[in-house]
Amino acid sequence: MEILTLNFTDGDLFSYILLPLLIFFARISDVTVGTLRIVMVSKGQKLIAPLLGFFEVIIWLITMSKIIQNIDNWVAYVAYGAGFATGNYVGLIIEEKLAVGIVQLQIITRKSAQNLIAKLKASGYGITHHEAQGAVEKVAVIYTIIKRNELNKVLEIMRTYNPNAFYSIEDVKSIGKSMPQQVKGSFRWRKGK
Repeated sequence: MEILTLNFTDGDLFSYILLPLLIFFARISDVTVGTLRIVMVSKGQKLIAPLLGFFEVIIWLITMSKIIQNIDNWVAYVAYGAGFATGNYVGLIIEEKLAVGIVQLQIITRKSAQNLIAKLKASGYGITHHEAQGAVEKVAVIYTIIKRNELNKVLEIMRTYNPNAFYSIEDVKSIGKSMPQQVKGSFRWRKGK
């Protein structure tokens, strides 16, 4: 019985296995950092975004130099593309876990919102609310500005007290400090945070 053996030289091992793996992981790294950099730019993080950009470009330059040095290696191209796709996915997962920033949550409910409003206030969330006319009937509209990492807690309260409510979430870049006191108080941070 003949045993099938692959005869890889050290050069082939590097060119067709190790180099593509290095390119794959380098590409995951630079695309992940790039995704986080874009998030930091959108959040106005003036110190973190340029620092991330520096590392993103350095990793990309090193990776591209290896691609150019091995221009005839199709496995490196596949690794480059796979690393890019994976880096996008990993970057979005990390960004979601970091939950950086502030969001405005708008809740619109047809059902009476008094219990929901009371629970949000009791939980320490500042809210603003008013009655409005919907397409067919009267609705209650509730606004709150919260830290993004507390969004799931607030949504859980909403689902408990008003599961059929419509809601939208919008990123907030900053909150003005010069609001009149009666308005400013409606946007206070949750106590203890």
